[in-house]
Amino acid sequence: MRKTEKLRQMIASPGLEFLMEAHSGLSAKIVEEAGFKGIWASGLSISAAMGVRDNNEASWTQVLEVLEFMSDATSLPILLDGDTGYGNFNNARRLVKKLEQRRIAGVCIEDKLFPKTNSFINGAAQPLADIEEFCGKIKAMKDTQADDSFTVVARVEALITGWGLKEALRRAEAYRQAGADAVLIHSKRSDASEIEAFMKEWGGRLPVVIVPTKFYSTPTARFRELGISLVIWANHNLRASLQAMKAVSGQIFREESLAGVEGSLPTVEEVFRLQGNDELQEAERKYLPSKKG
Repeated sequence: MRKTEKLRQMIASPGLEFLMEAHSGLSAKIVEEAGFKGIWASGLSISAAMGVRDNNEASWTQVLEVLEFMSDATSLPILLDGDTGYGNFNNARRLVKKLEQRRIAGVCIEDKLFPKTNSFINGAAQPLADIEEFCGKIKAMKDTQADDSFTVVARVEALITGWGLKEALRRAEAYRQAGADAVLIHSKRSDASEIEAFMKEWGGRLPVVIVPTKFYSTPTARFRELGISLVIWANHNLRASLQAMKAVSGQIFREESLAGVEGSLPTVEEVFRLQGNDELQEAERKYLPSKKG
């Protein structure tokens, strides 16, 4: 089954499905080994791993290069956090072509302006895209895709920016009519009240995706009750790696020795395993001339 088909099945499934964040080939492999069925290629995490801000400071071609390594490293479908599509409709439709070439299963674009700012940074001050312009972008992306199963998710930022439920519903419906395969409704509240209100009014017109980074204490069973299709755990591998690297770097600096940390770390052999060194050794035996003497 193609990766695009796998993601489409997850979104269309009557049950709740989950995507886990990854930002590199190695983290993509770890997500697959953990048992997840799909990957969220987080714009925040990819840019943070590069040491730049989540403001389109990493170019879209630099993001594509990371995605290529991620796609090669895993059999899981990847949904890209594609920000605003990196420009207007023309940039967005070229993005779709390049994603399909790298076997990326889908892309999520948000209705803000390029260059974007992360939604949790002064969200109320961020302007939203013109609805007609954003609908044209969705149409251009759907018209461009060569694989019928490639997924375009329209992310609605009206709640984040303070425009309220009525505007969120108006935009979501416009994006549905423009051809989006699902809508992502985003909220920065610490509870799921905005999501609950949206789902009540939305009435299942199109699959709904959520990112419960801020309302993480809401029981997952509640998302099932609401009829959510897909939950994205959006940045937690990146944040976990920060915690671990800070702790190890600080301890080695203080102690001027590796003795205190070595026993608590994965072995170098585990790194080799994740890199696929066993396959290379098998290939060497198959393809390289045997050593003599």
